[in-house]
Amino acid sequence: MAGPVLFILGLCVGSFLNVVIARVPKGRSIVSPGSACPRCNTPIAWHDNIPLLSFALLRARCRKCKEPISWRYPAIELVTGLLFVWTLAERGLTIDLIPALLLVTGLVAITGIDLDHQLIPDAISIPGIVVGLVASTLTGRPGWLDSLVGVLLGGGIFLLIIVASRGGMGGGDMKLGAMLGAFLGWKLVLVAVLIAILAGGAFAIVVLLLRRKGRKDAVPFGPFLALGGVVSLFWGKALLSWYLGTFAG
Repeated sequence: MAGPVLFILGLCVGSFLNVVIARVPKGRSIVSPGSACPRCNTPIAWHDNIPLLSFALLRARCRKCKEPISWRYPAIELVTGLLFVWTLAERGLTIDLIPALLLVTGLVAITGIDLDHQLIPDAISIPGIVVGLVASTLTGRPGWLDSLVGVLLGGGIFLLIIVASRGGMGGGDMKLGAMLGAFLGWKLVLVAVLIAILAGGAFAIVVLLLRRKGRKDAVPFGPFLALGGVVSLFWGKALLSWYLGTFAG
C-alpha cells in the first residue's frame, strides 16, 4: 500500500517541482500567483493540473490557446514519482526515508534548473546543506560528524577545482557537493563525485565526437552530480564495499 501512496505523492511533488524549476531562477514566488499557461497566461484550473492525467486528457495542449504543453512537465512528474517509489524500496519505512526523499526532491529540482539555466540556485543548495546536517544528527544516519566532514569534503573538492581551473567550474557545483555530503556523509559523497565525474566525462566525449558542442562550450555539471547523488544514495555502500573488496582487499 505504501508504494502507490508514495508514487502519487511523488507525482504531486513533481508537479510542484515544475513550478520551482520555472520560477526560482527568475526570483519569482513559488506560491503566488497560481499556475498559468506560459504562452497565453491563462490560469490553469485544478482539473487541468492533475499530474500525468491532465496532460493526457488535454492531448498535450493548453485548453485555452491550444499551444503545445512541454513534455518536460509530465516527465518531471513521472521521474519524481518513480524515484519516490524507488527510495521506498531501497530504504523501507525507516527513520531515514524522509531525508532520502528530501534529497531526491532537491536533486530533481536542481537538475531541471541547471539544464535550463546552467544555474544551481543557493535557495535550494544552502537550505539543503542545513537540512542534511539536521537530518543526519536526528537520525544518526550517517551521523552528524560524518555529515559535517561530508560537507567540507564535498564542497572542498569543487573549491579546489574552481581554484585550480581559475573559475572553470561554478560555485553552485561546490554548494551542491556540500549538500550531497550533508545527506550522504563523507564516504558516499566521494562515490557520488566519482560517478559524476565519470558520467560527465563520458557525456563530454560523446557530444564532442558528435560535434554537438565545442571544447569551449559550457556543459552543466549539476545533473551529473545529481545522478551521482542518487546512485550513491541507493547503491553507494554496495559500490564502496565492492571497490574495497576488489582493489584494497
